[in-house]
Amino acid sequence: MKKLTGNINVGVFISGRGSNLKELIKYSKKNNTNWKIKLVISNKKEAKGLAYAKKNRIINYGIENKKPQFEKKALRYLKKNKINLLCLAGFMKILSKEFIKKSKFKIINIHPSLLPKYKGLNTHERAIKAGDKYAGSTVHYVTAKLDSGKKILQTKVKILKKDKPNSLANRVLKAEHIIYPKAVDIVCNKII
Repeated sequence: MKKLTGNINVGVFISGRGSNLKELIKYSKKNNTNWKIKLVISNKKEAKGLAYAKKNRIINYGIENKKPQFEKKALRYLKKNKINLLCLAGFMKILSKEFIKKSKFKIINIHPSLLPKYKGLNTHERAIKAGDKYAGSTVHYVTAKLDSGKKILQTKVKILKKDKPNSLANRVLKAEHIIYPKAVDIVCNKII
């Protein structure tokens, strides 16, 4: 039996330019996915990713509040739009245990390291400083414990001798653009 196109509603949280958001939107339009981006929320009203969402006729909100108010408003919008999956894409806030508990949908995140290595910030700098041969990116389920949920997909990027944190970050971001949409496919195929 053929799966329906666009029957899983995906929400995306961003904080900035939304490069992973753009790739998710492009991928879902280009491929016959069973999911669609229905809602984009940013914790910054001026986030460039919101303009991209608007351009693609996707419901979007910029909510600049303290964490409890942000989460309360965001949860209301997520429920109103019947979101089945929430993707964190460059969202630079940590969700509270209460938000995760109240969410009746799966939440996934993309993190720029080969988890379980280098949870949190400054991942590329830490990988270079440690002398690692590879850096990378991991898509994982969000739990109350930071960057510790079950891995969905992971990709490696070779660390070059000339690499600085920024050059490595740019190559890892390109790899993220490939694996995040594939991870959303995997998760959505489990939701149906």
